[in-house]
Amino acid sequence: MNSRRFLRAGAALLGVAALALFPVAIDNPYYIHLLETIMIYAILLFGLDIVVGYTGQVSLGHAGLFGIGAYAAGVMVTKLATPLLVTLIGAIGITALFGAVLALPALRVTGPYLAMVTLAFGTIIQILINEMTFLTEGPLGIKLTKPALLGMRLDERQFFWLVAALLVLSLVFVHNVLRSHLGRAFEALRGSPVASDCMGVSVYRYKVYAFVISAGFAGLAGALYSFSEQYISPNTYNFELTVLFLLAVIMGGRKTRTGAMLGATIIVILPKLLDDLELFRYVSVALAIIVAIAAVIAVRRGKRTVPQMAIPVVGSIALAAVSFVLQGMTDWRLSIFGVITLFVVYYLQDGIVGFVRNALNLQKHVAAPVSAATATPADAVATTARPGAAGDILEAGKVLMQFGGLKALNDVDLVVKRGAIHGLIGPNGSGKSTMMNVLTGIYLPTAGTIAFAGKSLVGRTSSDIALSGIARTFQNVQLFGEMTALQNVLVGLHHTFRSNLLGVALTLPRYRRERASAEARALGLLEFVGLGAFANEEARNLPYGKQRLLEIARALALDPELLLLDEPAAGLTAPDIKELIVFIRKIREHGVTVILIEHHMDVVMSMCDTVSVLDFGQKIAEGTPAEVQADPKVIEAYLGGDAAEPQAA
Repeated sequence: MNSRRFLRAGAALLGVAALALFPVAIDNPYYIHLLETIMIYAILLFGLDIVVGYTGQVSLGHAGLFGIGAYAAGVMVTKLATPLLVTLIGAIGITALFGAVLALPALRVTGPYLAMVTLAFGTIIQILINEMTFLTEGPLGIKLTKPALLGMRLDERQFFWLVAALLVLSLVFVHNVLRSHLGRAFEALRGSPVASDCMGVSVYRYKVYAFVISAGFAGLAGALYSFSEQYISPNTYNFELTVLFLLAVIMGGRKTRTGAMLGATIIVILPKLLDDLELFRYVSVALAIIVAIAAVIAVRRGKRTVPQMAIPVVGSIALAAVSFVLQGMTDWRLSIFGVITLFVVYYLQDGIVGFVRNALNLQKHVAAPVSAATATPADAVATTARPGAAGDILEAGKVLMQFGGLKALNDVDLVVKRGAIHGLIGPNGSGKSTMMNVLTGIYLPTAGTIAFAGKSLVGRTSSDIALSGIARTFQNVQLFGEMTALQNVLVGLHHTFRSNLLGVALTLPRYRRERASAEARALGLLEFVGLGAFANEEARNLPYGKQRLLEIARALALDPELLLLDEPAAGLTAPDIKELIVFIRKIREHGVTVILIEHHMDVVMSMCDTVSVLDFGQKIAEGTPAEVQADPKVIEAYLGGDAAEPQAA
């Protein structure tokens, strides 16, 4: 692990050194400006990747935010003569403010609706820039010079170094944030919004948070772009540019800073490459060779099949062949650009970085826990019983949940004693999971009252209910599939972090202590459910039964007073079910009250203090396991008639 860390640090230092020496070794203003533009675009793409790659939102408004940053800088310099540092900070702040104004209403919609709202925003910004001549000079644009720093006017080379320094700082900032609890929260939104809310991570709040951070990077990039070009006009920040930004994230590879820099390089270099036929031939041949080698390695290692790799290989070879047939690029430039873009987006859905990583079997870097110390499995489960607390922890009265003409719950009463294991059983479709969704705020009941620890739950958000002390698992597993088992549990521990954005970005001592404590606790919880050996395995790669156990560990990370388990034994083997029974009893020993939905009657009858039975949305029986087991209504609900023990459904 240390050798890999040193290798990464060495590569980073070499990259920074190469960047610093580039304008010294290449004394050509054109190439210096070209790389400068790539770096500026990369800064914007770092932010856009947070929105697109991590939270899973499609934004078509970042060209507008880019324009706001550029014009904010231009106006401050020409109208107020602000110094460089003030100009950059002002551009970041103004653009982040516009990002918040856009995000607050826009992020209440998703999918294509969000794309349309952000596209409309970008169009409006372009129109406003064009019409507000008293600030922006309208269609004439704003002319600028290279900025002054510490009383000295920067030349092209010195400004290049400034952009390079800000690129490195932006990279460190984004890297630290996305590896923190904030980054895990952003990524959880994409994996499962419902589970995120039920882990105390407000989906809406963190979507807005991600969008504002992303807008700040767009503002910084826009300000630097205005100084780099020394002229800005409304036509620069159009729909074509925003599509290029989105394609850059997709082509380079989402959720990776390398992908963002590669994507920036592609959208800057590729159009210029298509202007030079001879250079295009060299590059297309090199690309075909690289893709062929990667395909052979991927097939030999079993990562891909021959049919899967055939189209990328044939496509790259065909592109190289076409380059030698063409006599000129003028008429074919846009067509080739479109075909290349379509090919990458359609066939390399993980982007170029993801394709190379999969082909060469390169493992995605997972941060090792900072502290080797782990909480013992017993200590990892918090004791949540309140001293002297007794009585009822949950009271639900006359709960009605109606979907059109269907009453999924019909005047259901449910009282759960503190410290008990309360079973909730019934045939499929009886309303058990609906009751869980009502208790956790996913559904707002049509009528009725629900009180937890004396406080009403009706109308509260799922994240608020989770933070008040109610955690749950799901009937259909809702893990964050692209995150590791350890990261999944750390999402449940999100509530233990108090550090703000600045503390995270600078990795201040307080944040380091919080991180070490959370990682130790998360490892302890994984050990508690028997998944310690799978800490760094992606959740989607775990067997189904272990995914169930991981959900329990994640739920326990919330330090709940009430734990709702929705069919936790589903998919488990007989030995695993025995271990599960032991886990649940240990959880109860820590003062956690449990509501258990389960179809395995042996599990319910062996461990529940009280059992409630639902059928067609109504409670038909309640009592001890023995009383319920002998109830004629229960027997009829399960078997449809003659007295017999209810069997596993």
